[in-house]
Order: sequence, then structure tokens, then C-alpha cells
Amino acid sequence: MASAKRVAEALVKTYQPLGILTFQNNGVYSGQETPHFHFHVVPRQKGSDWGIGPPQLATFDGAGREKGASHDPSGDAQRRERVQVSAKQLTETVNLIRSNLPK
Repeated sequence: MASAKRVAEALVKTYQPLGILTFQNNGVYSGQETPHFHFHVVPRQKGSDWGIGPPQLATFDGAGREKGASHDPSGDAQRRERVQVSAKQLTETVNLIRSNLPK
């Protein structure tokens, strides 16, 4: 939680978002395919969509699938195209956010 707070503070300083969405999804019914702990810290602006975030927050009924059911990749290519950026742009973004991390 302390790390998520630090990242949220850096995102606010870097981007001045209208808000920060934080969430942790765990298990197949939350949309997770490989069990592991992770925490999302997402700056939100007016009109921003869910990106690759949790569709279950919009409509829970369509969020998960039965354990062991195979992944339907039909929307994967479109989702990946929407979020595709160059390694250079990723590095610049990481460095910008990192420079605003609280000490």
C-alpha cells in the first residue's frame, strides 16, 4: 500500500489527473489469468476508458469465466493495438514518473 501511495503521488505530480483509480484483482473471476498479487494505480481524466483495466467494474456479470475455461483471444489484437507504444516512449514515461516519486 505504501508503494501504491508513492506511485499515486508521483502520477498526480506528473499528470495532474482528476482522480486516481486503484485496484487489486485476484483470481479468475476478477479477470486474472495467472495467480499473482499486483496493484493497479491508474490516473483518470475525463473521458478516459478502462484501457486494459478491469471490465468487471463496469459490468460484473461479464467479468470472469469458469476456472479452466480457455481464454477467448478475439479482442486481444485490438486491445494490444490501442495500448502499443515504443520502447523509447515507455522509457521516457517511466523516467518522468520516476523523477516525481516522493523521496
